[in-house]
Amino acid sequence: MNTPNTPVHIHLWHRDFWLLVLSALLLTMAVYVLIPVLPQWFMQEENFTPEETGLSIAAFALGLYVFGAHCSWLVQHYRRNVVFMWAVFGVALDAGLLWYINSLRCEFVELWIILLQRFFLGAAYGLAQMVLMSTLIIDTSESAQRTEANHFAAWFSRFALATGPLAGLLLYQYEGFDGMVGLSAGCAVVALLLIKTVNFPFRTPDDKLRVTSLDRFFLVQGGVLFVHLLFIALVVGLLLSIPHDMLFYGLMAVGFLLAMLAQQFVFPEAELKSEVISGLIMLFATAIILLFYPSSPVAPVLMGLGTGLVGSRFLLFFIKLSRHCQRGTSQSTFFLAWETGLTLGIALGYGLFYEDSLALYYTAMMLTVLSLLAYHLFTHQWFLQNKNR
Repeated sequence: MNTPNTPVHIHLWHRDFWLLVLSALLLTMAVYVLIPVLPQWFMQEENFTPEETGLSIAAFALGLYVFGAHCSWLVQHYRRNVVFMWAVFGVALDAGLLWYINSLRCEFVELWIILLQRFFLGAAYGLAQMVLMSTLIIDTSESAQRTEANHFAAWFSRFALATGPLAGLLLYQYEGFDGMVGLSAGCAVVALLLIKTVNFPFRTPDDKLRVTSLDRFFLVQGGVLFVHLLFIALVVGLLLSIPHDMLFYGLMAVGFLLAMLAQQFVFPEAELKSEVISGLIMLFATAIILLFYPSSPVAPVLMGLGTGLVGSRFLLFFIKLSRHCQRGTSQSTFFLAWETGLTLGIALGYGLFYEDSLALYYTAMMLTVLSLLAYHLFTHQWFLQNKNR
């Protein structure tokens, strides 16, 4: 099957599923509202160098992996929704710590404190997302609807890449840094409350529980896709490390909407590789336009369109690579590849390319071209030979 399309089941969109995808949106927004403001705050208010700022951003990516090997044990040893709620509570607490640090205006915070804050934010966020995407979303969907459920839940989280920074900039403009941090914590708290109203039936844990395992954490046979998606997300992170205004993120959301429409009306009968190749070409065009015409309204639309096409197709690739009972593991692997690449891209944008946008754009274009060639010449054929669904 070379032209797969995601079917739409009306019965999937019941009350509990709506609550789950809204929680996914709000949880992701809780982290993404920090993207446009936090690095600038590090340098302007806390007197960090660009290198220290990049290191602080990167600490988040390291934290994502802390609980991964214990995720399966946690959701079976404890109630899975309770694990999620405690993790989201940790996200809200970490945001609150930023508010406390900002209130200490008489002194600069030490770098190690910020590194720990970012590390634990990544740990809490990573656990929450892995439980939500690999367990809660799947457990509340019928077997025939799970691919669709994964697809749309990921889209809600993907939209947060536009709505999160947009809301963060808006609050920062009118309420300052404390208002922006309050929005981050508030999104996490509302996500927690929404999940609390969902009824999850009891599930008997496996007979042989292992404290550490790759279940619900990392899909080993998806390693090639993981590396490839990481580098694509790295390009997106690099482009987002350049300061943008609210209009940019609003137009990026328009690009996401166009990507959803394109999937339904443009690509259903197209060759399987066409979505990824088209998306990468759009990301390449985004970098070129931003280089020569930074205020262009076309660039953010292309960026949202390209990111949406590539991200949604890679998600389905991960699902098709997974074996029986590995669907949740494929979701976590996709999440880790995306978030790691995005975070490292932003970190490198500040740590290596701060005030050198020319080198940043050339690097982004080079990585995009390499990703496109690698996908066309190797990754796509490798996927066709190794998929299990």
